[in-house]
Amino acid sequence: MQILNARFALRATATNLHAWCSPRSRTATTDSKTIDYKPIRSVLVANRGEIAIRVFRACTELGIRSVAIYSEQDRLQMHRQKADESYIVGKGLPPVEAYLSIPEIIRVAKENDVDAVHPGYGLLSERSDFADAVLKAGLRFIGPSPKVVQQMGDKVAARAAAIEAKVPIVAGTDGPITTKEEALEFCKQHGLPVIFKAAFGGGGRGMRVVREMSEVASSFERASSEALGAFGNGSMFIERFIERPRHIEVQLLGDKAGNVVHLYERDCSVQRRHQKVVEIAPAPRLDPETRKRMTDCAVHLARHVGYENAGTVEFLLDDKGNFYFIEVNARLQVEHTITEEVTGIDLVQSQIRVAEGMTLPEMGLTQDKIKAEGFAIQCRVTTEDPANNFQPSTGRIEVFRSGEGMGIRLDSASTYAGAIISPYYDSLLVKVISHAQDLAASAAKMNRALREFRIRGVKTNIPFLLNVLENQKFLNGAVDTYFIDENPQLFMFKASQNRAQKILNYLGQVLVNGPATPLATNIPPSDVKPYIPPVPLAVKPPKGFKEILTEGGPEAFAKAVRQNKGLLLMDTTFRDAHQSLLATRVRTHDLLAVAPYVAHNLHNLYSLENWGGATFDVALRFLHECPWERLEDMRRMIPNVPFQMLLRGANAVGYTNYPDNVVFEFCDMAVKAGMDIFRVFDSLNYLPNLILGMEAAGKAGGVVEAAISYTGDVSDPNKKKYDLKYYLNLADELVKAGTHVLGIKDMAGLLKPQAAEMLISAIRAKHPAVPIHVHTHDTSGAGVAAMLACARAGADVVDAAVDSMSGLTSQPSLGALVASLQGTPLDTDIPLQTVSEYSAYWEQARTLYGPFECTATMKSGNADVYLNEIPGGQYTNLQFQAFSLGLGSQFEEVKKAYREANLLLGDIIKVTPSSKVVGDFAQFMVQNKLTASEITARAEELSFPKSVVEFFQGAIGIPYGGFPEPLRSKILKDMPRIEGRPGQELPPLDFTKLKQELQENYPGVTDQDVMSAAMYPQVANDFFRIRDKYGPVKHLDTKTFLVGPTVGETIEVKIERGKTLDIKTLAISDEMTAAGEREVFFELNGQLRSVFIRDDQASKEMKIHPKAVKGDKNQVGAPMPGTVLTIKVKEGDKVDKGQPIAVLSAMKMEMIVQAPRAGTIVSVAITNGQKLEGDDLICTIE
Repeated sequence: MQILNARFALRATATNLHAWCSPRSRTATTDSKTIDYKPIRSVLVANRGEIAIRVFRACTELGIRSVAIYSEQDRLQMHRQKADESYIVGKGLPPVEAYLSIPEIIRVAKENDVDAVHPGYGLLSERSDFADAVLKAGLRFIGPSPKVVQQMGDKVAARAAAIEAKVPIVAGTDGPITTKEEALEFCKQHGLPVIFKAAFGGGGRGMRVVREMSEVASSFERASSEALGAFGNGSMFIERFIERPRHIEVQLLGDKAGNVVHLYERDCSVQRRHQKVVEIAPAPRLDPETRKRMTDCAVHLARHVGYENAGTVEFLLDDKGNFYFIEVNARLQVEHTITEEVTGIDLVQSQIRVAEGMTLPEMGLTQDKIKAEGFAIQCRVTTEDPANNFQPSTGRIEVFRSGEGMGIRLDSASTYAGAIISPYYDSLLVKVISHAQDLAASAAKMNRALREFRIRGVKTNIPFLLNVLENQKFLNGAVDTYFIDENPQLFMFKASQNRAQKILNYLGQVLVNGPATPLATNIPPSDVKPYIPPVPLAVKPPKGFKEILTEGGPEAFAKAVRQNKGLLLMDTTFRDAHQSLLATRVRTHDLLAVAPYVAHNLHNLYSLENWGGATFDVALRFLHECPWERLEDMRRMIPNVPFQMLLRGANAVGYTNYPDNVVFEFCDMAVKAGMDIFRVFDSLNYLPNLILGMEAAGKAGGVVEAAISYTGDVSDPNKKKYDLKYYLNLADELVKAGTHVLGIKDMAGLLKPQAAEMLISAIRAKHPAVPIHVHTHDTSGAGVAAMLACARAGADVVDAAVDSMSGLTSQPSLGALVASLQGTPLDTDIPLQTVSEYSAYWEQARTLYGPFECTATMKSGNADVYLNEIPGGQYTNLQFQAFSLGLGSQFEEVKKAYREANLLLGDIIKVTPSSKVVGDFAQFMVQNKLTASEITARAEELSFPKSVVEFFQGAIGIPYGGFPEPLRSKILKDMPRIEGRPGQELPPLDFTKLKQELQENYPGVTDQDVMSAAMYPQVANDFFRIRDKYGPVKHLDTKTFLVGPTVGETIEVKIERGKTLDIKTLAISDEMTAAGEREVFFELNGQLRSVFIRDDQASKEMKIHPKAVKGDKNQVGAPMPGTVLTIKVKEGDKVDKGQPIAVLSAMKMEMIVQAPRAGTIVSVAITNGQKLEGDDLICTIE
C-alpha cells in the first residue's frame, strides 16, 4: 500500500509540474494559426513489446495514465503488465491481425476513457486510415496528421513531394504496382539493378534487390507476399538501386505551429536483408558540409508537407558525397534511442507534448540549442540463429542475464527467464544502446555489455553483433550497406557452450526418464565421496620413465627398461582392471580425481595403461565422454608416467577393418594427445595385421610393444598347436619387424607358473636385449604366482591392478607383487603404504559402480578357465549378457559351449574381436540347444550370428592353421571370401569429406571427433548429438551421472578451473504440458532455473508430432518454428536436391524448405496451416 501511495504521489507531482509548465488555458499564436494546448491524461499504445513499454515509461514520467492492448497470444507478455491498464483486442483473430483491427482498438480506447493513441512503430503506425479513425473517434493521434501519414506512407506521393521540395531522388515507379508484369516492364525500361520496396510499410519487410532479369518475377511475388503479410497490402514500389551507398537518416521533430528541427542523423548502413542491425549516431566520418545539406533538405521537406511530430527522412549517400531521398518514416523509429542519447532529448515525451499542443520553442527545442554529444550505438538483439542463416528461434527463455553498467541502456519487453518467444511477431528481443565520447569507446562499452548477456533456451544474434563490433572497418566508421555481405568473417562464430543449462537438461532427463546409460545390476551406486590422499600440487611430480622417453625416444626408453634392476610394473587400474570388473564403465571424473596421487607417488611405474581397447567405444557409447579429451586430461595431470594403450593391430580400437590411412592417422593423433606406448596385438596373431599396427605406431613416434596373444599351455606336451616353437617363431618375427618391447598378452590367464618360466626363459635366451612385458588375468587365482615366475625367468615388466581392483577376471594384485619382491634383487621400489593408500581410494570408488559390479554374478575366481579359455575382459561381460538373455542359470552351459565353439572354429586365439566370435557362437548354441555335432551336421541350414559368418569369410584375418573344413564351406556356401589382410584392399578414407559431412549437423566437430566417427560411425554420431544436447556431463559426480540427484540435494560441478556450479534439485512437476513435458526445478548458483523434459513413457499415449532425427539424412525437419503455408510435394514424388518441399512462415518471414538430397518422398508428415516447432518432421526422403 505504501508503494502504491508513493506511486500516485509521484504521479500527482508530475502532473502538477506538467500543468504548471504548460497552463491548461494557454493558447499559442503563430504567424499562421492559433494552437490550443490541451493536456493528455491517458494514452493507449496501439502496439506491443518494447516500444509499448518505452511509451508507457514516458507517460509515467509525465504523470499520464497508460493503457495497453494485447492479443490472445500476448496475454503473458510483459508490455501489458507495464501499463496501468491493459485490454485484450481482436479476440479470435490471428496474432498479427489482432493488432491491425482498427475498430477493436478504437473500441477499447473509447470504452476506457483514453485521450490519445500512440501507434509506436510497425503494425498500424504508418496507416493513414488508422490515424484518421483515431481523430474521427474524438481522440488525439500522437503522430503526423492522417494526410501527411498517407502522403509519406505512399512512396510515390513522398517522391513527388521530394521532387517539389527540390530534394534529390533516384529513378523509380510513378506509383505503386501490383503485378509482376508491371515490374518486368519497369526493369526492361530502366535496367538493373533495382530494389523492390513495400509501398505501405518499411523495416525491410517485402524488400528485394534484383540484379538478374530472370529473378524479377519470382522476387516480386515473394516480396509482395511478405508485404501483404506485414502491412495488409502487397503493393510494391520499384526504384533503381544505388551500389555501395551509406544509409543515413535524419531525425526530425515538428510541431503544430510549423516549426521543424532536426536532431542530427543516424548511420544505419549495417544492414542484413535490408533490415538494420546496428545503428550509430551521429554518422561517423560524415563531411560537415554534406551533413548540413542533408539535414537542411530533410527540414525543408518536412516544412513543405506540413510535418508535425517525430519522423525520419532517409537518404542514400554515395562515395562522392551525393545523397538521394529514399523515403519518410512518418513515425518513431526503432533506433530513436541513440538520437536521445547523443542529444539528451526524450523523443517520446516530445511527441506527446507536441500532440498536446506545445510548440518546440516552448519546449526549449530550437535548432541552436540542439547539440550532439559523443557517439551512441544501438544493437538489436534478436532471437535469430546467425549460424543457421538467421532463422527465427522461438521457445522458452530458460536463462536471461543482461549486460548493464555505465553508458548502457536497455529497451526490452520479454526479457526474463520463463518468457515465451512466439513465432507470430518480430524477433526483436532487446535493444542495447551504448553512449560514450567517441565511437571506439562506445563500441567497447557495447562489446562488454553484450558479452555479459546470458540467454539460454533460444538462439540470439549476439555472436554476430560481437563480430561486427570487433571489425576494424566498423570501429573506423567506414561502413556502407555492403559491409555485412563483404565481410564473411562476421559469420564465423565461436559456439556458445551453454554448459550449465545443458547439464540441467541432463539431470532433468535422468530424473524424469531414468538412467541415460543402461544399468546392468540392481546394485545402486553408493553415496560415498572417495577419500583422496593429499598431494603437494604446487610441487612438480618426480621424474619417471616419461622423461627418458621424451629426451631419448623409444630406443633409449627400451634400453633403460632393459637395464633396470628390479621388476617394473604396469598399472592396469585405469583401463583393463575396470574393463574386467566393472564393464569398462569407470568415468574420467574418478580417474582424474586420483591422477595427481599417481603422478606424485607411482612415478616409477613402467607405464599406466589407461586408453584404447574397449574404453574408446564405451566412453562414447555409454559414458557420453570424448575419449580424446580423457587422454589429454590425464596427460595434463600425470606428466611423468608413460601412458600405454591397447591397439588391435589393423583394427585400431574398433571391431572391424579400416583403411590403412585410418590406422596410421589414429596412431599419430594418439601420440599428439599424450599416448606413449602402443601394445599392438592381433586377435589371431595374424602377422600382416599385427605388423601394420606396429608400423603405424612406430611412424607416429610411439613405443612399439608388439604383443603375442597367448593361449593353450606350453608346459603341456599334449597341446601341440600352440607350442613353445610357435611362440618363439612369432617372437622372432616381431623382433625382426622392429618392436621396441616384446609383449606376452595372456588375455585369459592361462599362463601357469611353470609355463611362464619355460616361455619367458626361452624368449630371453633368444632375444637378450629386448625388454619383455607380460600381461595376464587372475581368473584362476594363480596370477601372482605366474607373474613372479615371469619376473624370475627374465621378464622386465608385468601387469598388475591395485589391490581393490585386482583378482577375479582382473589382473593380479599390485600390492601382493610389491610385497613379495621387497628386499629381493627384483624389488619394485614402490612403498607398500603407497599401494595401500591408492587401493583405499579405489575400494571406495568401486562402490560408485554398483550397477556394473561383476561380483553381482561372479563371487570368486575359477580355475575352469584353463578348460574354457574365456578371456578375463570377456568373462564378466559374457556373464552379464547371459543374464540379460535369460540364460543366467545356464552360465555353466555357456562356458562349456564356449569351449566347444572354440574347437569348432579351429581352436583359435581368443581376444577381441575373435573372442566375441566365440562368445556369440557359444550363446547361439545354448539359446538354440545345439551341440557341436548338431552344428556340424546342420551347418548348411542354420542362420549363424553375423560375427561367426564374417570370421569364416576372413574379415578379421586368417587363423593359425587355417579355417576348419568342411564347416567353413557349409556355413559360407557361395558367400565371398577375403584372401590376405582384410584391410589392404580398402580405399583410403577421405577425412576432409567426412569432416564436411559431420559439420552439416555438428559445426564444431574437431579432427579428433572425425577420427571417432571413422572408428565408430553411428556410436560417434549418437555421442555428438548427446554432447550437443547435454554438454560436458563428464564433470558430474558418478552417482549423479548414473541415477541423477535426489530432490533437495545440492551437488557441486566443476566445469573448469575457477568455474563451479552449485546445483540444488528442488522439485519435479506432477503435471504434464500439452507436449508431454514435465517441468523440473533447480537452483543454480542460488538462482531459480527450470527445464522442461518430455516424459517418454507418459507421452506415448499422447499425440505428439514426431521430430526429425538429427544426423538422419533421410528425414527433413522444420528449420524454424512456423506455420505451413504451402506443401510442394506428395508421397511418391521424385525430388532433386534443392527442390522446394514446403514454405513456412514465422515472424513475418517466409522460408522455403528445400530437399537436402535427391530421392523419392516416402512420407509427408505435415498439412497446410499446421503450426510446427523447430525440427518437427516435414517429410522422409529415400
